[in-house]
Amino acid sequence: MVKQTFLIGFMLFALFFGAGNLIYPPTLGLEAGTSFWPAMIGFILTGVGLPILAIVAIALISDQEAQLGNKVHPLFGLVFTSVIYLAIGPFFGIPRAANVAFEMGVLPFVSAGGDHTLLLLLYTIVFFCLVYWFSLNPSKLVDRIGQWLTPALLVAVAALCIGSFFMLQAPSSTPSEKYHSAPFFSGFIEGYLTMDAIAALAFGIIVISAFKENGIQSKSALVSSTLKAGLVSGAALTLVYGSLGWIGAKMAVKGDFENGGQILSSATQLVYGNFGLLLLGLIVALACFTTSIGLTVACAQYFSRVTRYSYKQIAAVVSGASFLIANLGLNQIIAISVPVLVAIYPIAIVLVLLTFLNKWFEGSKRVYRGAILLTAIVSVYQGLTEFGLQMTALQPIIEQLPLYGVGLGWLLPAVIGASIGGFIDHR
Repeated sequence: MVKQTFLIGFMLFALFFGAGNLIYPPTLGLEAGTSFWPAMIGFILTGVGLPILAIVAIALISDQEAQLGNKVHPLFGLVFTSVIYLAIGPFFGIPRAANVAFEMGVLPFVSAGGDHTLLLLLYTIVFFCLVYWFSLNPSKLVDRIGQWLTPALLVAVAALCIGSFFMLQAPSSTPSEKYHSAPFFSGFIEGYLTMDAIAALAFGIIVISAFKENGIQSKSALVSSTLKAGLVSGAALTLVYGSLGWIGAKMAVKGDFENGGQILSSATQLVYGNFGLLLLGLIVALACFTTSIGLTVACAQYFSRVTRYSYKQIAAVVSGASFLIANLGLNQIIAISVPVLVAIYPIAIVLVLLTFLNKWFEGSKRVYRGAILLTAIVSVYQGLTEFGLQMTALQPIIEQLPLYGVGLGWLLPAVIGASIGGFIDHR
């Protein structure tokens, strides 16, 4: 069972490690400079810790992730979970992964400029045919990803990082303004923005199903095994994040970069020449591909359970819809997805945290409802403002909330809402 736990942990690592996770740490390293370690510790707490907590929360309540939302109301559980799956699946998450893989793994090898619409079309046809094929048999997901794709991804990342450790010896630069006074907290917020806690709500059912197929049935054993697999995944993510962040810190003196992708592209060229671009393309392609497979499987499993359609039918629809949306282009997808994710992410975090605190308030629905209601008011407001909508009546109140400026304005309302629910329960 130890071997199987490691394989499932490796599978979970590959599912989490998408393109965004690849390019955030180098940006942090470059901007944090000499404050790299406190910033990276903060990043790991939310970029690794929160997703693992979410996975364990799914195992803690049952194997039906909708029950997280059912604590508020069954209808809310169904609707909110469906929105999460659609957002991180065929509407945004999967198409974005395919586009990032195309832009970082293909475009560097073709002529600059010009219209690449046809090339993107051909690439996504192959990409989503392979995603669909890999997702057809979920029972083989651990073998296909845990035994083959994850080791290939880790070897490629290790080659980049080891080469960089020997070739990049420049001293770290002075921290940017964001990381100058409170690097730990800034890193903490950056890890929160990876959005992996939402993906964990989808991946949790895959992990639990994998353990059940290996004979583990009791809740205590499932929670224990899920935690161990989460720690394996978390250790790998921590090592990779730290290494990629270190590369970013050493690249600060090499010029100006717009994003983590440019940092990694320049680093791989410095270390390995043109072969570096091929190596980076392989890393990005594997990272995006494994994440897309996991999201397709998770969406198909969930929607086949709540509808009358079969798993294979749903997997085909998810792959087809993702293919169509992917061809809208990366910028269009990001423009639409960010406001939606800003709106739903805090709600997901509060649900996960309340699951761990459940016994302290005896699972009171009023506590859940109060916390989620006030959290949703703030998070939906933030999402709508991201869309460009102005709500002048709420603006003076919400924007004065503590931590609003760093994206945590929902935190105090969540506590207040939970407290009001608990007070009503004990009148």
